[in-house]
Amino acid sequence: MKLDITKEAVKWYENEYEITENTSLRFFVRYGGVGGLVPGFSLGISLEEPNDIYAKKEIDKLTFYIEQEDKWYFEKHDLYIDFNQELNEPEFIYQ
Repeated sequence: MKLDITKEAVKWYENEYEITENTSLRFFVRYGGVGGLVPGFSLGISLEEPNDIYAKKEIDKLTFYIEQEDKWYFEKHDLYIDFNQELNEPEFIYQ
């Protein structure tokens, strides 16, 4: 699984979470929400240290990652995070 994120999306996360030092940002599977890859589930986000990394991408001061326990959600897919200019927020694209 490949995890990739644009510089514009990275900047949004840095500003939104007021990142000033090296920080880990986890994408995790949660029940509910909209726009997910698997019906009934979506991605949540939390600032926490990794435990058992499945995929990661390090850019600037941020390490974006997904834990092994959530790999079922991404089965045979990559996650690309772009920045949606119209909505002024990150957008998850599954490839």
